[in-house]
Amino acid sequence: MPEGVAATSPAREMYFTEALREALAEEMRRDPNVFLMGEDMGVYGGCFGVTRGLLEEFGPDRVRDTPISEASIVGLAVGAAILGARPVVEVMFMDFVTLAMDQLVNHAAKFHYMYGEQARVPLVLRCPAGAGRAYGATHSQSLEAWFMHVPGLKVVAPSTAADAKGLLKSAIRDDNPVIFLENKLLYQSREPVPEHNYLIPLGHARCVREGTDVTIVAYSRMAREAEKAAAALAEEGISAEVIDLRTLVPLDIVTVVNSVVKTGRVILAEEGTLTGGVGAELGMRIFESAWDSLDAPIRRVAMPDIPIPFAPELEAAVLPSAVDIVLAARELVDI
Repeated sequence: MPEGVAATSPAREMYFTEALREALAEEMRRDPNVFLMGEDMGVYGGCFGVTRGLLEEFGPDRVRDTPISEASIVGLAVGAAILGARPVVEVMFMDFVTLAMDQLVNHAAKFHYMYGEQARVPLVLRCPAGAGRAYGATHSQSLEAWFMHVPGLKVVAPSTAADAKGLLKSAIRDDNPVIFLENKLLYQSREPVPEHNYLIPLGHARCVREGTDVTIVAYSRMAREAEKAAAALAEEGISAEVIDLRTLVPLDIVTVVNSVVKTGRVILAEEGTLTGGVGAELGMRIFESAWDSLDAPIRRVAMPDIPIPFAPELEAAVLPSAVDIVLAARELVDI
């Protein structure tokens, strides 16, 4: 159950995609300024089916199919946001956000700083990301570390259907541009989602599992892998604490550091490539805040610094998983 939602709240089993769709529908019913746009979002229902059925309820003015031009789509959304709308853009694959970097990095992220109360950019960019479906090197990347480096952008990365719904609703209501990461392998995960209307605030990590020997910090799909690793480690007598970041910007470093101080060991798990990744930033912040509490070196589990292979066997060989986390934890505990 997501934080802030009472344990007694009624829940039903929902797919990750269904939870996202419900969040979009609830926010569109609540606020007529919310509208959707992207390639194949309307008639087709989205590349991964998230927006299926929304065109029938809200019509083509609020569920807009667009030409294949990410620069135009995001540029139009930035302009609409400045004028008071709340656009939610789906980039079909996160890799394609490269075509709209100017609009995001030089415009959406900067306008509020440059113009103060004269300009806000309440824009959500939904980004299906990650490997595991043999889509190849240009359709499988996790590029969230790029956007952590840009002041003015928020970055959200849920790992569960319940969190996906609550965080997406908060992202839509936020007055800042938000990059909303959706790992493609999570779309068909199915789990309880509260029935009532709820929000999960941005910037609050979640302790998924308490432990005493090692902290595993992860987000998105790797938070699920961290849970699997912790369960396997428990069978070996190793107690692992799992922290799901949920948002990368704003980053809840306090929850992370408190856990590391308790366990003395930390593994940082992500699907993005190792060099310059999320784990690199997290590791440095942990070192700055809690170096004297560390009983072992900080360890990172990430994708190797290579393009993601197309062949399923090769892709599986480089995709980080619970097995990699378990191996790293064994080494740390033995130090």
